[in-house]
Amino acid sequence: MRRIGPHPATLACSMLWIALVASPTLRAADDAKRQPPRQGKSETIDLFNGKDLTGWVGHKHHWSVKDGVIVGKNTVPVKVSTYLLTERKFTDFRLLATVKLVQSEMHSGIAMWGRLAPEQKDEFTFAGHLVMFPSGWGLYDLYGRGGLPVDPEPAKKVGKQHDWNELEIVAQGNRIRLVANGSLVVDWTDPKEDALYEGPIGLQLHSNEEPQEIHFKNLKLTTFPEDKLITLK
Repeated sequence: MRRIGPHPATLACSMLWIALVASPTLRAADDAKRQPPRQGKSETIDLFNGKDLTGWVGHKHHWSVKDGVIVGKNTVPVKVSTYLLTERKFTDFRLLATVKLVQSEMHSGIAMWGRLAPEQKDEFTFAGHLVMFPSGWGLYDLYGRGGLPVDPEPAKKVGKQHDWNELEIVAQGNRIRLVANGSLVVDWTDPKEDALYEGPIGLQLHSNEEPQEIHFKNLKLTTFPEDKLITLK
């Protein structure tokens, strides 16, 4: 019998392609849906003074300063990921940070565009966006959509697992860009308009059954920055 219309396999592939294109969670950054950067006063701030945790809040038994470095550390299990958070809130910014995973293979991250979520059983846990490193590079929507559709491979090629990584995070409008060690590894536009908040910057100590230690230094933030990447090589 002569078949009329497309082969079922062809039709199935076509339907899958339509679903991928239509799904906002699977679609790559789309210039047509990119919101313009917000407007405001541009100023450059040293988020960390190199001496103590002035301007930050978090569990004192997890966060400390040693030799000009913020240290996040646990020796007993951490049931819920906890954060050291800036007292000040931000929307559009450029953040420069030098980070190092010292102990464990669990990823850490820098949180943004979100809020404190004490309903999750920790007064310093966070709901919002997370830029992850150095294990499991990528983006995550904490207590929301989960992992966001970002390819981790570019970051894996340049990232250092137990050494210092130089990061530049540029958050403008609904767009997040990440430069790691001089290479652009993430350029993603969030299609979910109500997922963007003015919020604190948070340094993550991930939930874990094992001891872990993460270091942060050289934390410099510029509000409402120019639309450019200053560490790109």
